[in-house]
Amino acid sequence: MNPESPKGVVVDDKKINISNGDVNGTVVKLDDQLGAEFSDVEMKKIISEKKEDCSLNSVEVNKIGESNAKEVNHQIQSNGTNCYNNYMPAIKAQAHFPKPQPPPQPQPELERSQSVSPAESMPSIGKYIKDRSTTLSAAIIKRLSSLTEDGEDFVVKNDSLNLEVTEIKIPGVKVIVKLKSEDERFDLKGRITFFSRSNCRDCTAVRKFFREKRLPYVEINIDVFPKRAKELVERTGKSEVPQIFFNEKLLGGLVTLNSLRNSGELDKRMRELLSQKCPDGAPKVPVYGFDDDEDEEEEEEEKDELLGIVKLLRQSLPIQDRLIKMKIVKNCFAGDDMLEVIIHHLDCGRKKGIETGRQLAQKHFIKHVFGENDFEEGRHFYRFLEHEPFITACFNFRISVNDSEPKSPSFLADKLARLMTAILESYASDDRHHVDYYRIGKSEEFRRYLNLTRDLQRVDLQLLSPDDLLAFFLNLYNAMAIHAVITIGHPEGILDRRAFFGDFQYVIGGYPYSLSVIQNGILRNNRKSPYSLVRPFGNGDRRLKFAPAKVNPLIHFGLCNGTRSSPTVRFFTAQGVEGELRGAAREYFQNGAIEINLDKRTVSLTRIIKWFSVDFGQEKDVLRWVMNYLDTTRAGLLTHLLSDGGPIHFVYQDYDWAGNL
Repeated sequence: MNPESPKGVVVDDKKINISNGDVNGTVVKLDDQLGAEFSDVEMKKIISEKKEDCSLNSVEVNKIGESNAKEVNHQIQSNGTNCYNNYMPAIKAQAHFPKPQPPPQPQPELERSQSVSPAESMPSIGKYIKDRSTTLSAAIIKRLSSLTEDGEDFVVKNDSLNLEVTEIKIPGVKVIVKLKSEDERFDLKGRITFFSRSNCRDCTAVRKFFREKRLPYVEINIDVFPKRAKELVERTGKSEVPQIFFNEKLLGGLVTLNSLRNSGELDKRMRELLSQKCPDGAPKVPVYGFDDDEDEEEEEEEKDELLGIVKLLRQSLPIQDRLIKMKIVKNCFAGDDMLEVIIHHLDCGRKKGIETGRQLAQKHFIKHVFGENDFEEGRHFYRFLEHEPFITACFNFRISVNDSEPKSPSFLADKLARLMTAILESYASDDRHHVDYYRIGKSEEFRRYLNLTRDLQRVDLQLLSPDDLLAFFLNLYNAMAIHAVITIGHPEGILDRRAFFGDFQYVIGGYPYSLSVIQNGILRNNRKSPYSLVRPFGNGDRRLKFAPAKVNPLIHFGLCNGTRSSPTVRFFTAQGVEGELRGAAREYFQNGAIEINLDKRTVSLTRIIKWFSVDFGQEKDVLRWVMNYLDTTRAGLLTHLLSDGGPIHFVYQDYDWAGNL
């Protein structure tokens, strides 16, 4: 099950790698005397000591000797399809190759003044290329047939490796086929399963090992599937992860895996336990949309105690468009009308009715049309959250508002971080520079994340501490960016960027939040975005209370917008958000966000610093600040530039808006 050695096609001493699951180490070389243009040729030939059988489209070599079980199956596709693990890139004919002549075809005589258009000549060009490819295929197959008759093939044995190598020589073409070892031909019929958690180093090591060995596995992250934690304890007697299973048999954790690997016993155990089809008693594979019935719908989501009143109000109140303060306000109702319905329904006094109205507003069931108050007695106008103009543009809104009792904001923040971390661990590269958005969009983890976003509609963010809010909005930005890429794609032009950063919104705690609002309105404390003349929030906007008192410039290195030049995507914890931001900045600057040329006295900086210069200060102040996040060599160069009193030239790097795919 080890990764196969590189294969290649050598043309003019240039090697092109190919991958083939059955052939290990195939090299094909075309000498100068062969002129050909071909792409994707598939050959199969059966060669035995007593019988030869050749066909134009396939060649399969099968030599029966002492092992009586060694098989060579070398495939090079000729039908133009790009088959996974059987793909050879097209090789164009070299100019100096002699070109074989096509069969003579009767051509209509043309007068000297008559010309043939390019469109008319295309069929003959295509036929000429096809004839050349056919000529090459026929020549190779003919030569292979003659070799079996002449006995020119030979076998080299290496008993120490238990391998056979067959070499076949053809003028202009050299084919070397190396049979796979017995270990490499091991057929994995069972299933590898391991239980994990998000942000677990041992789980990361297990995952990396399986990936490097190209072993298929099923991961059950109990942060994503909390109901499976009970199964983990029942099967292992402990709650620690990782726990690895070969079919239904418990192998153990990372220590056991390393011990078996170092002792050379791992392959033996795999043969013993995985050579049979996975039985029903093994841990079940999570199924998209059905596993644990969405954890019993989160224990049958608790109903809001005010839901009965809300349903009555939706049915009883006269909801209509009105002209208020010279503006047309749609789908609104008068506060006095709502108060009368509440008093009549609860059979209570006006004071109790007003208090109930304020509770409805605090739970984001209703909103003042101009945001002037929560709920007050008098001729004020309100509307339900589902009637707000922005609501249908929010990507976490589905037809109706989530009326269940809002969950704790700290619980939702923690679950959001764990879900998205699990997504990155499964569908991003180890360094997080490359994200597989397509697979994320099809995953069960992402489906559960989308369900979680509905719980954010009426969450009370006022219950979060400053560090909780910082981590929450950093994580929300990065999660929304992934959702936006999956839904509307990477931003390419200026209009795309406006839609990406400004129009892609969630409703959070009764208010709309876009990527731009989170970055500039919340995290930057209502500062203008680059090239904008207005601030995100107007005076009195209630979202301002969630902005930090002081802008932390490190936030720019914790936000990933899905482009190549942005910082790598990550998710933060409320307990360690400051240290994690410093680590993110250190990684970003050490990966090319600053370049120093001592001879030219030039410092090249990421364009992020230019765009948000108001957050970083003057350019020389920026250099002193950046020095805290550089390695010793670059910090020394920067210190030298700053200390000698000479001029320093600043340049800013181009920003690559291509996706981090």
